[in-house]
Amino acid sequence: MSFDALYNPYSSQRMTTFAKNGMVATSQPLAAQAGLDILKKGGNAVDAAIATAACLTVVEPTSNGIGGDAFALVWTKGKLHGLNASGPSPQSISIDALKEKGIDEIPKHGWTPVTVPGAPSAWVALSERFGKLSFKEVLEPAIEYAANGYPISPTLGKFWKAAADHFKKVLTDDEFKHWFDTFAPEGKAPEVGEVWRSEGHAATLREIAETNAESFYRGKIADEIDAFSKKYDGFLSKEDLAAYQPEWVDPIGVEYRGHKVWEIPPNGQGIIALMALNLLKDSEYMSKEEVYTYHKQIEAIKLAFTDGLKYVTESKSMTTRAEDLLSDSYAEERRKLIGENAIDPTPGTPPKGGTVYLATADSEGNMVSFIQSNYMGFGSGLVVPGTGIALQNRGHNFSMDPDHDNRLEGGKKTYHTIIPGFLTKGDQPVGPFGVMGGFMQPQGHLQVIMNTLDFRLNPQAALDAPRWQWMEGRKVLVEPNFPNHIAQALARKGHQIQVALDGGPFGRGQIIWRDPETGVLSGGTESRTDGSVAAW
Repeated sequence: MSFDALYNPYSSQRMTTFAKNGMVATSQPLAAQAGLDILKKGGNAVDAAIATAACLTVVEPTSNGIGGDAFALVWTKGKLHGLNASGPSPQSISIDALKEKGIDEIPKHGWTPVTVPGAPSAWVALSERFGKLSFKEVLEPAIEYAANGYPISPTLGKFWKAAADHFKKVLTDDEFKHWFDTFAPEGKAPEVGEVWRSEGHAATLREIAETNAESFYRGKIADEIDAFSKKYDGFLSKEDLAAYQPEWVDPIGVEYRGHKVWEIPPNGQGIIALMALNLLKDSEYMSKEEVYTYHKQIEAIKLAFTDGLKYVTESKSMTTRAEDLLSDSYAEERRKLIGENAIDPTPGTPPKGGTVYLATADSEGNMVSFIQSNYMGFGSGLVVPGTGIALQNRGHNFSMDPDHDNRLEGGKKTYHTIIPGFLTKGDQPVGPFGVMGGFMQPQGHLQVIMNTLDFRLNPQAALDAPRWQWMEGRKVLVEPNFPNHIAQALARKGHQIQVALDGGPFGRGQIIWRDPETGVLSGGTESRTDGSVAAW
């Protein structure tokens, strides 16, 4: 199978990047180049992914950090492997414990929503199982940028300023001062083009590199996190950190258009993209730009999302199995709800039985789909003093309803928004793909896959195409360049269409496909941010 059999090679051909020896696609040029440098030093796609991910904690702190979570899909030696490096809630937290403190709703900021960070463990696990170079070597570029600084890029500067302005208004307690010391040391966010550095961040990365992250979970850094938590009556403890290990998991997938689309199983929301594709695979779409296509996409994603928000959590706490949600019989029942007009979705009854994304590939056939995040930009607003570690706020997604599958419990992993994707055909890899951005992610996966397989767009065109996002009920946001006649036709079907004039939350994606006959790589990067494909 050649590229031509997969998609139209002439759509946006000038913008698609082709290469033979290796490729790294991500949202920051400096991080992409760091990954490429690792490939040129003899590292493989896994080494490049780790280097890029570590760099992104430095060069895009508005979206991720050392104190966040990560997931990965790795293709190597003819097999796809899944890694879930999301951390659980502290053992001591519970719905009752929060209510005793007068907390009825889990906040976005502060210690309450902080869960165990999984990202450093992901880097180590990937390096130990599949890497070629030493762990210290692949972290060197990130340490270099943290210690010596780098100039702020345009989109990064925009989001950094927005976060700083917002945090000045809402993070007024003493526990948040370290965020401002680290990320707004002169009382403001760094300007576009200004050089920013963080020696604390560099020192932490050095210690993670030298100890294979043992210090982070069971050593000096863990003690610093524990002391900071205790000072402000947080739930997270060094015992929670010490008990943590990432999990190797079996990816889940569905057949679609002669290919198989793969995601990480719950607690991630990748299953939502798969459920939606299951609802859509019975139809043939003659054209991308027709109201029928968009209407069915929107109706499918809202049905899948409604089920996901009810049932998805840590797999052992789910009352419904993933395979039941993905069954053909359940898809057939839910598909009957898609009619000529927009509906207000409700969950079904299945049968019983700010984020960064990167993609890498090398000349040996290895390919990696990797994603990590602090959630909601900078996360909890907490930075461990002197370390550059911005702690995530994933606990915000837990439910305070004791009867909900995703209810808050100690030592539990919550419903997770970040999802890497992967595409195969038969026993061959096509490649990694992803669209970051909170609850946009499964919707982005759906649109990118259909752009590729139904409408034969090349990677860059598949990413550049105008996007939509279902929000709730019948409300759908569309980008300013979304076709107006389609928007009007959708409105006539009952969809409440709103144009996001400020750019909107439409995610940021990356794609790398491999031609199985020639080994040539074809990559696309996000035009909605400072995206870059580094290749050789």
